[in-house]
Amino acid sequence: MSETQVRSRPLPVVASPEEWRAARAALLAEEKAHMRAGDALAAKRRRLPMAPVEKRYVLHGPDGEATLLDLFLGKSQLIVYHFMFHPDWDAGCDGCSWFVDGVADVRHLAARDVAFALVSRAPLPKLEAYRRRMGWDLPWYSSHDTTFNWDLGATVGDSEHHKLSVFLRDGDEVYLAYRALEWTDQLEAVGRLLDVVPYGSQERGEDVPDGWPQGDPWAWMRRHDEYDTGVPAPSAQT
Repeated sequence: MSETQVRSRPLPVVASPEEWRAARAALLAEEKAHMRAGDALAAKRRRLPMAPVEKRYVLHGPDGEATLLDLFLGKSQLIVYHFMFHPDWDAGCDGCSWFVDGVADVRHLAARDVAFALVSRAPLPKLEAYRRRMGWDLPWYSSHDTTFNWDLGATVGDSEHHKLSVFLRDGDEVYLAYRALEWTDQLEAVGRLLDVVPYGSQERGEDVPDGWPQGDPWAWMRRHDEYDTGVPAPSAQT
């Protein structure tokens, strides 16, 4: 984008340093209230009852068959991200790929007794090929030929859905402690960073001042190796 194009865009109101500090202080008060509300919600989340996982799922990983208990890697807590990858697809979901790109080094989670794993319905060879393409080094398991995805709500009918499931174990007993449904986007790193820049995600439907640049939601998204290649995002084709 040229300098002329950038300058032709609408801009936020220009204020004096004193006015900016006053406006920033007012917004900070709202941000702190939002943070406190989020803390209160997290406290309620930690107090949810848990449900026993009664089925014995056998998944497929790079080291062979693995039960759900194996995914804990000896930890007491497990986060499973249900990565959308239908068995008929040749590549994983672009949005889920975004999420995984932003996952921090899982050794930080391990330091707090938490294991992390991806689970998808596609066969393991497809997952392994896509992981190599993306350059990821995360535990990824195939739930192919099991009911795991359906039981956890990650597959409905024949449609894939991104979810997050949290498990807790007591010895060899595994329990479902939490499941995030529609709001998993709130955990995605790039989207949260875009929330702090003036133009936001530049997607239609976002609450912005008049004249702010906006386009079709998700239509700009690519896998990290598809930018500047001309390859359209699958979400832009629907």
